[in-house]
Amino acid sequence: MSLVQTPTRAFRAVFGVDFSGARLAGRTTWIARLDPVRQRRSRDAQPGFSLGALDRLDRLAGTAAREAALAHLVSLVAASRDALWALDFPFGLPVELFPARSRWPRQLALVREYRADDYGLGLECVRRARTLGPKMHIRRQTDIDARAPFDPYHYRIIYQTMHGMHSVLRPLRRDRATAVLPFQYARLESAVRVLVEACPASTLKRLGLPSQNYKQPAGGPLTRRRRSVRRTIMTGIASLVRIGDRDRRVMMRDPGGDAIDAVLAALGGAQAFAAVDHDAIARHTRYPREGHLYV
Repeated sequence: MSLVQTPTRAFRAVFGVDFSGARLAGRTTWIARLDPVRQRRSRDAQPGFSLGALDRLDRLAGTAAREAALAHLVSLVAASRDALWALDFPFGLPVELFPARSRWPRQLALVREYRADDYGLGLECVRRARTLGPKMHIRRQTDIDARAPFDPYHYRIIYQTMHGMHSVLRPLRRDRATAVLPFQYARLESAVRVLVEACPASTLKRLGLPSQNYKQPAGGPLTRRRRSVRRTIMTGIASLVRIGDRDRRVMMRDPGGDAIDAVLAALGGAQAFAAVDHDAIARHTRYPREGHLYV
């Protein structure tokens, strides 16, 4: 079996998760699995991955309800081996919102405190930001670096942040066989699975592909413009990932673009993990306390 080779790890599969924190999270959470393709000696470049699976979470979990669906996602992650998981939700909050030198567990404790009030968590973050100055929203360093569309507690993102950190990362970080990066680099060499934060929009920007006007949340047949933008994105992805006809149709027809984003999360996570300077990230003054986007 082929492996994703990196300076520090080799993975047999890369999973991308386009995550939702909605009440019926299973309906709009998609999971893509990329399998490394053994490269043949040829003048023609071949895609480095094949899309091995593309599924909506509710079809795997048997329910769309958030609590049960996300618990099933955790079980899928925990059962995987030699796997890289790239999940599309913020793993942390800006360090400015916490006392100096606070570490990531302090953030998880705040999220746990607001576990029954996800919108309230966003309001508390805004309140803390306003005590520092006029800005209501503060971006993490990685959000600036990767040109992420939103900060982690923006009203459109806070539900993903809340339920991703509390329902997914909190239980998995206790597993010594799991490394949640960049917070647990000490586990990287021994962990059987690694979790990183993804951002499909940032990956599209890095690849030089359009990052807007491919989603149609209202549903219905795609408009001509959105079909055109999706074809451009699919052409770009297809040069890097071998995609079967069925999955191509799913990615083109899914109104919200969540299936495409799951594949982008996996692709961006795999490419970034292989390319970044892990030592520099682990030593950074901010990343190990607030998160890093692997895009």
